[in-house]
Parts: sequence; C-alpha cells; structure tokens
Amino acid sequence: MKSPLVAAMFALSAAFPAIADVLEIKKDAPKQYVVKKGDTLWGISDIYLSDSWLWPKLWEMNSHISNPHLIYPGDALTLVYDAGGTPRLVLNKAYKKLSPKGYITAKGKDAVTTLPLELIKPYLTYEQALNNEEIDGKPYVLGANQNTKTQTLDHILYVNGDLKLNQAYAIYHKGEAYTDPDTNEILANRASYAGMARVFRRGDISNGIPSSVRVESVKREIKQGDFLLPAMQGQTLPAYFNMHRPKQPLEGKVIASANHVREFSTMDIVVLNLGAEQQIEPGHVLDIERQSPGVIDGQRGPRYPEDSSKLERLISSTSELLGLEPDENSTVWSMPKEKVGELIVFKVYDKVSYALITKNQHPIRVGDFAVIH
Repeated sequence: MKSPLVAAMFALSAAFPAIADVLEIKKDAPKQYVVKKGDTLWGISDIYLSDSWLWPKLWEMNSHISNPHLIYPGDALTLVYDAGGTPRLVLNKAYKKLSPKGYITAKGKDAVTTLPLELIKPYLTYEQALNNEEIDGKPYVLGANQNTKTQTLDHILYVNGDLKLNQAYAIYHKGEAYTDPDTNEILANRASYAGMARVFRRGDISNGIPSSVRVESVKREIKQGDFLLPAMQGQTLPAYFNMHRPKQPLEGKVIASANHVREFSTMDIVVLNLGAEQQIEPGHVLDIERQSPGVIDGQRGPRYPEDSSKLERLISSTSELLGLEPDENSTVWSMPKEKVGELIVFKVYDKVSYALITKNQHPIRVGDFAVIH
C-alpha cells in the first residue's frame, strides 16, 4: 500500500504514469463541465475527484494547464479515459458557447487560477506575520503635520528612519501575537496593512531629523508607532500553486482564525504554528484532525471527564500527572484523533503559515491539528 507521500509524488509527476495511483472519480461527476467566472482549478477538480489535491494528475493530458491563464470561463471540459483506463479532464476545443453577440472568448484577467484569489488576496497583499526582531528594526511613524491621532490621504508623516527619496513604503500596524498553544512561545505578530506613502524629503536620524513621507493611499487608520516596509515586500500574489503533500510527517495546530470567530468552515482562513522552520511550503495540503474526548471508566461505568465524579477526575488527573497507572476501579481511555477536514497552505513565514480550509466534515476550531502522517 502506497504512503500518502508516494501517492503525492506519483500524482504530480508525469514521468511515472504506469505506477501512479488510480484517480477516483465521483459517481455524480458530469461528463462535461463549462467553466464559469469565479471557478478555480481546485474547485473544478473537486467536482470530479474525491481527493482534490491530486488535480494535476486529472489534467495531465493538457500540457498547457500548468499555465492557468490559458483556461477561461466559457471553455468546455470533457471527462475522458486514456488507453489504460485512467480518467483525464481535457479541453473540448470543438465546444463554442453562443451569445447574441457571437462567440464568447474570455481573456486576460478572467483566466482561471488554482485557488480563489479573491478570498486569499487580503492575506497575500495586506497581511504579514513578522517576529518582534523584524518589527523592532523597522522605521516607524513619529507623528504628522497635523495634531490628530489618525492620518489620512495626503497627510505628511514624519518617520524615524533614513528612507530613500521618492521610494514608496507600505505602512503596517502591529497587531495580536500568534502564540504556540503548547509552549506559549510568541511565534510572530500579526501586521495589518494601513496604507502607502512616498518619501519626498530625506531625513538624517543621526542628527535628529526625521524622513518625510506623503500618504498616497489608505486602507485603515494610520497611527503613531506604525512601521514601514518597502512597497511590495511580502505582497506577492501568485495565481498558481503547486499542490502537494509534504515529504515528511508533520503535526501542528490551528492557532488562530482570520475573522476571530470560534468556529470556521470551508473557504475560511486559519493560521498554523507551522512554518519554514518545519519545511512547510505554499501549496502543501494537510489534513485537519481533532482529538476525540477521553473517557474515564469507573465504578459508574464509562463517562466523559466532565460527567465523572470529582473523585474520579482527581484520580485520573493525579495518575496522569505522576505517570502512574489509574486506580484499579477507574480506567482512563485516551482516544485517537479523527479527520475533520483538509486545508491548503498559501503563505509561509518562519514559524507560522496561513492556510485555506478546502473541506470540512465538522466546524473547524482553534486547537485542531494540522497533520500529515
């Protein structure tokens, strides 16, 4: 039986078609699908495959699919089978969608991407996760030419830093800390984009002269203490992600959600305590698992800890703390983790990463595990 790693390697490589895993097509998959505006390669593949992350294998006969700008709304895709019985999704060039104005040929910005960019764009372009050392070393806003607590368009800001003349800088606000739930280590700080400014007067910090910048755009209020980064640093917007499983077993946790709610679902953004230090990459597909609750089997029969007596809970916690066997009249059962969903990593920092939930059987929560076995 092939491991998930082997399956992922074969599914993403056209060099070994003879030994690749067989793709499982859903029973209700259509024979033909017409691409709609807002579709993604991932979403289309999810219509056909039980394991959507294997989508590159489904598109293998389309040599041009690696360039998402060649697939457009209005294109027709047909499900076929090759000589070996392997399913393939191919572009039906004979299909033409008619309108009162003639043939529709969508181009340019309407090209289909791998993931829904409208959902992840704010976290690719307006969100950073930086450690304290990175933030502390950056130039920051001292004040403005107007004595107000928040600054807006065309205001002049004075910055504690020797900035380059005429260069544009993005302004960020330092937000909440992302903390490891097991060690309490601060992994990174959320940095939210506030606006863009351009330098029109150089400063000389050694002589107490700040740099002067003019605000050119505003996304949120700019405050004293907000820090600056060169424009576009960390703001890349890739349209294509190479979906694959990690090469080694991993276990991390969901440590935060983008919208600060308690439970979240498909197409929501979460933060993981996994990053480049754990060899996480954009495009990695991970399972989401949840720890099943333990059970204390005592004199009154099996019960969850919250339903057990104080004595049973005391015996259980004391035994666990001391590494002892539970009381002969009380057995503590540790249950396994169960899969509750899947996610795709799309932005990676040293110790944290942002991920998009692509599938869930139950609401996802902070504390759920992100794993590859």
